Amino acid sequence: MANHKSAIKRHKQSLKRAARNRAARTRVKNVIKEVRAAIQSANKEQASQALNVAASVLNKAAGKGAIHWKKASRRLSRLSRAVNGIEA
Repeated sequence: MANHKSAIKRHKQSLKRAARNRAARTRVKNVIKEVRAAIQSANKEQASQALNVAASVLNKAAGKGAIHWKKASRRLSRLSRAVNGIEA
């Protein structure tokens, strides 16, 4: 554990940031699961709505640094491709 006042403050800040990032990553996982469930049920309308929500959540998480922006882009691309391939 930290001994200096500044080190104690930095430790508290890092714990807060870690909790915030963990919450953001969990939210990302949950919205991705919703999109995949809609894709499995072959419901294009529900899948596209879930994809819009997922896009928003992914972009917010990437913008805040919870996940890498390229990872967010890759996930969104793959989900979009899957949703567009439902009718085919």
